[in-house]
Amino acid sequence: MTKEFDWFLFLITIAVSLIGIVIIYSATRSYGTNTNVIVQSAAGCLGIGLMLFLCFFDYEQFGNIVKYIYIFAIFILILVLVFGTAGDWGARSWIRFGSIGIQPAELAKICFILTFSYHLSKVEERINEFRVLMGLLLHLAVLIGLIMLEPDLGSALVFLFMFICMLFVAKLSYKYIIPVIAVAGISLPLIYRFALSEYQKQRINVFFDPNIDPLGNGYNVIQSKIAVGSGQLWGKGFLHGTQNQMGYLPTKSTDFIFSVFSEEFGFVGAIIIVCLLFLIISRCFKAAKKCENSYGKFICTGVGAMLLFHVFENVGMCIGLMPVTGIPLPFISYGGTSLLTNMLAIGLVMSVVYHNKPRARVDVY
Repeated sequence: MTKEFDWFLFLITIAVSLIGIVIIYSATRSYGTNTNVIVQSAAGCLGIGLMLFLCFFDYEQFGNIVKYIYIFAIFILILVLVFGTAGDWGARSWIRFGSIGIQPAELAKICFILTFSYHLSKVEERINEFRVLMGLLLHLAVLIGLIMLEPDLGSALVFLFMFICMLFVAKLSYKYIIPVIAVAGISLPLIYRFALSEYQKQRINVFFDPNIDPLGNGYNVIQSKIAVGSGQLWGKGFLHGTQNQMGYLPTKSTDFIFSVFSEEFGFVGAIIIVCLLFLIISRCFKAAKKCENSYGKFICTGVGAMLLFHVFENVGMCIGLMPVTGIPLPFISYGGTSLLTNMLAIGLVMSVVYHNKPRARVDVY
């Protein structure tokens, strides 16, 4: 066993998180308070401590308590349905204690990565057996079902993407992949017609043409695209973004913070921040490739997939290439729960790197 502390992943995660705090300061400057900056900074400090703790904690020990972790995920997702409050996008996805809010779906992502990775590592050699695949699908369906009751389509899609990526790494046969893709494609019109609410349908319609509701559902996308485009090559400068500082850009410290960054630092700045995020993601997938243990391999894959979907969806919706779903930009968007979740996820990857070793399998399921 070789113990290797991933300094590159650790430092770049802190660097991107610091950039996020700086941009949150700019995005909330017009509010006349630094509360968001203070909360994000506190969450960042706590996150760094938890990231280091997880790094030095042997990730395989989670295999002994996966059932309890899964039960905890179900519990917090039920709890938010009972006591939750609605967020900016109408989903009942927050539990608030005074001014402090917790988003259980974010924490459930970590629980899913830990439990599903372990489940998958135990059945990897039998992945293409129908019964095994149904068990894996049930593992996902329970959590996604609870999340869709909020309803939080964005978070549900994150879980689904992690699920697909992890099954792909486990070498799921194309005899399952191709029919599922075909059925999914055929089902899209039916899903749109019967499964989506009117609000969700309107979001999709606005995605194709924001101008059909320029002062309503299309307003966010229109203002975001104006902000990104007005930054041009080098940007308007820190604290000088007009869409941001004059209050035209909605939810600018959370969902559309990439637009704030692009307006103030331009195309060059936007490319730099996206590259930094993809360096973190590529490091996760690299750790998965190098890992000698199936459990660790799937953990790193799940973390990389989670971050990849968040970056792709958030940047895409800010520039009008993806529907608006309220997915935050990792390490950049304001949100203590989101930042802690991302840092916990990186801590798991660092633990896999630090404790990289082959182990005998012990079946807990």
